[in-house]
Amino acid sequence: MALSTIAAAASSSFLTRVASPASNNTTTCSISHNFGPPPGNCNKPLRVAVNRATKGSPAICEPLPPDRPIWFPGSSPPDWLDGSLPGDFGFDPLGLGSDPELLKWFAQAELMHARWAMLAVAGILIPEGFERIGMLENFNWYDAGAREYFADPVTLFVVQMALMGWVEGRRWADMINPGSVDIEPVLPHKPKHEADVGYPGGLWFDFWSWGTGSPEPIMTMRTKEIKNGRLAMLAFVGFCFQAVYTGEGPIENLMAHVADPGHCNIFSVITHSLLLFLLSASS
Repeated sequence: MALSTIAAAASSSFLTRVASPASNNTTTCSISHNFGPPPGNCNKPLRVAVNRATKGSPAICEPLPPDRPIWFPGSSPPDWLDGSLPGDFGFDPLGLGSDPELLKWFAQAELMHARWAMLAVAGILIPEGFERIGMLENFNWYDAGAREYFADPVTLFVVQMALMGWVEGRRWADMINPGSVDIEPVLPHKPKHEADVGYPGGLWFDFWSWGTGSPEPIMTMRTKEIKNGRLAMLAFVGFCFQAVYTGEGPIENLMAHVADPGHCNIFSVITHSLLLFLLSASS
């Protein structure tokens, strides 16, 4: 993934670290204060970086430092995971992100799955909590799709597909051509925000402007989002297994575990399932 990071080193010179779009190698070059052409084979990347610097457009998201935490302490992250992505802990044992173009798609796919998982977990826990305090009756998240709503299932399905198809189509177009579906109003004397795929921001998606400001806090916020999203994805998988084995929701299972931790736990479920499997195999 192409990456340009600009830092002011002194009043008379700049040190610019630019990742070449054709490879993951990083070249460091020095530029004098008159912005003359640099030596060697880094003319074009450095010229682009200097133009951005003169326009006053800082990097949106500050890359993580070289000594960032790694998923396996003491190991070295792969070259393509250079800390420029939020939540980058150097984990890619299968090398799925070695292709820069695929890495972009994988990063967006993880981000969207994380956001959907966070919504799903909230949509499971909150109604079950309402049921426990008497605001809902007979709620089970895994059969919510079979309940009767204000419209018939076919109508709801068609409307959902139309709305989600429109949104996903625009998101796809923005991934192919960043900024092409920007819906922010263009006002006089208001600078147009830099295209940032996956983080539309603006009035509609960042009402409190939490995603604006200096690059370092933005990276911190995005890292928190992806970490919570990864936890939510794991939690949702756990909710599914609980529903299959116990037929209860996560809060009910938690209360049962707190009441009898010696018998209501994952090991008792595994042991019970293993015994049933052995009995069925022997018969």
